[in-house]
Amino acid sequence: MALLKYEEIAESLRTRIAAGEFDGETLPSGRDLAEQWSVSRATAVKAMDVLRSDGVVEARQGTGFVVAETPVARPAGARRAGSTRVTGGMPFLRVGEPDWAAPPAHVATVLGTDAGVKALRRVRVLQLPDGSPHSYVQAWFPPDVAEPSPRLTQTAPIAEGTTRYVRRQTGRFPVEGVDVTTVRLATEEEVSHLALSEPTAVAVVLHTAYDQEQRPLVCEEGVTPSALYEHAEVYAM
Repeated sequence: MALLKYEEIAESLRTRIAAGEFDGETLPSGRDLAEQWSVSRATAVKAMDVLRSDGVVEARQGTGFVVAETPVARPAGARRAGSTRVTGGMPFLRVGEPDWAAPPAHVATVLGTDAGVKALRRVRVLQLPDGSPHSYVQAWFPPDVAEPSPRLTQTAPIAEGTTRYVRRQTGRFPVEGVDVTTVRLATEEEVSHLALSEPTAVAVVLHTAYDQEQRPLVCEEGVTPSALYEHAEVYAM
C-alpha cells in the first residue's frame, strides 16, 4: 500500500533523524517542508504531528521542532495497531549494552528456538516522572530478526522505532500480539533494577509480536512491582 504524502514526509524525516542529520539542530519548519515537498502546509504539519505522537520530536518554544532528548518507550504489552509510542509511554534508561544470550526456557519456547540458541537481548528500565523505576523490560529478538538489523545491537535509541526499522530491514511486520500476564516474586536482579528493598510480588507481562507468517519478531518480558501495576478494561455489557 502506497504511503500517503504526510506519511512519506514523516518517514523521510525519521530516516534523516536516525542518520544524525539534525543532532542539536532545529528541524525544517512546516513552511519549509511544504515548499520542499510541494504540499500544503497542513500536510507538512500533519507529518510533524505523527513524529511528535511517536515521541521522535518535541516542540521547543520560540525555536520549532527538535529531536526529542529523552527517549520514550511503552511498557511491555498492549501494542494495539495504530497506538503511538507516547500512548502510555515513559522515559527510559538503557541497561548495559545489547548482547547475545541464551533466553530463559519460556522465552525460547515462544521464540521457537532450541535450548542454548542465543537471541539478541535489549534491556531497559522505564521511569516514573520523578525518575524512579517503574518496570524492568527485557526484549529478545530471534537471530532471523536481529542479524539483518544491525542497529538493534547499538545502545542508541532507534529514532523511527524498532518496528519500522525491523520492517525496513526484513520486510516483516507485526500483525498479531499476544500478552500473557502472571504474578511471581521478583528475582535478585529485578530487585536491584527496580530499587526494591526486598523480593516482592511483581506482575510479569510476556508480550510476543508475530509477523504476517506467524513467526515471532520479538518477545518482551516486562516486570512491574505490584504496587505500580494496574490493568483496566472497559467493555459493553
